[in-house]
Amino acid sequence: MKPAQKGTQKSAKSTTATSKKFKGFTDEEHGAMKDRIQELRADKADGEGAVLAKIAEMPEPDRTMAKRLHAIIKETAPALSPRLWYGMPAYATAGKDGKVVCFFQAAQKFKTRYATLGFSDKANLDEDAMWPTAFALKGLTAAEEERIAALVKKAVG
Repeated sequence: MKPAQKGTQKSAKSTTATSKKFKGFTDEEHGAMKDRIQELRADKADGEGAVLAKIAEMPEPDRTMAKRLHAIIKETAPALSPRLWYGMPAYATAGKDGKVVCFFQAAQKFKTRYATLGFSDKANLDEDAMWPTAFALKGLTAAEEERIAALVKKAVG
């Protein structure tokens, strides 16, 4: 007669295959994190200068869109302060702890086929139980500029 073996039953958790393993951050994600660390250490006095310098570094057509967005946001919501956020032009509420309301992500930032205008959870865009927080941009016409101005106005309202 064989003695009973103790502890031979494996838990379901240990026998479940783990098919999704974390493969690490991409080079672009590492770059964004390094940008954020530098931003936190930087002098916050010239946020607009830093944003304009970052825009000037962008390749076309991102540069043209970013310049136009900067002008629209400054005109529509002058209370928002330009600053860099993860290496992207962003616009935050005033004050020491200014929270980012919206940002522009160039297509080249993460090698995507379109740029993005995004809004944080601080933006007042709530509509019922679901609403958009990011918009793909491939170009700007008068219609898109008008819609962006309305979104920014609502976001800070």
